[in-house]
Amino acid sequence: MRTPRLVTLPALVVLVVLAVSGCSLKKLAVNSVAGMLAGSGSGTVFTGEEDPQLVADALPFAMKLYESLLEQAPDNQELLLTTGSIFAMYANAFLQTPAGMLPETEFERKQAMLQRAKLLYLRGRGYVLRALELRHPGFQARLGAGEPDKALAGTTPKDVPYLYWAAAAWMGAFSTNPFDMEMLLTLTRPLAVMGRAFQLEPDFNQGAIHEFYISVYGSLPVSLGGSQDKARYHFRKAVELAGGLTAGPYVALASSVSIPTQNAAEFRELLGRALAVDLAAGPANRLVNLLSQQKARWLLEHIEDYFLLEETP
Repeated sequence: MRTPRLVTLPALVVLVVLAVSGCSLKKLAVNSVAGMLAGSGSGTVFTGEEDPQLVADALPFAMKLYESLLEQAPDNQELLLTTGSIFAMYANAFLQTPAGMLPETEFERKQAMLQRAKLLYLRGRGYVLRALELRHPGFQARLGAGEPDKALAGTTPKDVPYLYWAAAAWMGAFSTNPFDMEMLLTLTRPLAVMGRAFQLEPDFNQGAIHEFYISVYGSLPVSLGGSQDKARYHFRKAVELAGGLTAGPYVALASSVSIPTQNAAEFRELLGRALAVDLAAGPANRLVNLLSQQKARWLLEHIEDYFLLEETP
């Protein structure tokens, strides 16, 4: 999952916003700050960071700050998108992924982290769906009624970031507990949302949707639309569009396809390629590459947990 573009907020601006009197003027100030936060700006402050723990420690404050701004500007669509994407990114990078690396002796802690990740994914989904509702009144009602085609009919390429993050957060929540029957029975909805994003802009964010589909097609059973051939196709496209500068596609294919097929050689080769990605060559993706490489190293160190390997004399 790609990290959203974030910008910093000077403490002085926060104080000014809080000090402004008058409803209309206060709302104007809040919307100005929200626009600055949600805009492109210097997004690499977070995504280009080389210390993942620093980002892990800083994001909770940013998440609550964004929520506080939303209380004053609940209809700011860009801020809803940014807030929702941050919650989804935090849940994935700093809760779900670390939980998957815990030993079985820490089962209770692992389940607690996964449950927390699920709730944050869902909160993020909620914010992005609110934005889509503002952009297309009736969207949530149609989607909730099991009519995704009607809900998505009016969406345009400008909606792609919203569609991507809504579906990514939704599927992220499902992935924390694939045995949640309520989410399983509504799985067609996030898949339809991402499908529409793919239809409108297949190459979005340097192949982010293709990377999403690697795990989806590789992990789902055939009865639910899983396909190793499709996973490999999207892997090739993700690598191509990112210019080979992101480690995520390699880790995704190794985890979702190489393990089920018990292809240990491919597993090693893919993770080796992930570790070979030059962090300096793509500074905007440094954080996500660091996290992907951390997972790649862990998977290689625990390869015997996933494969029946012959002992070398």
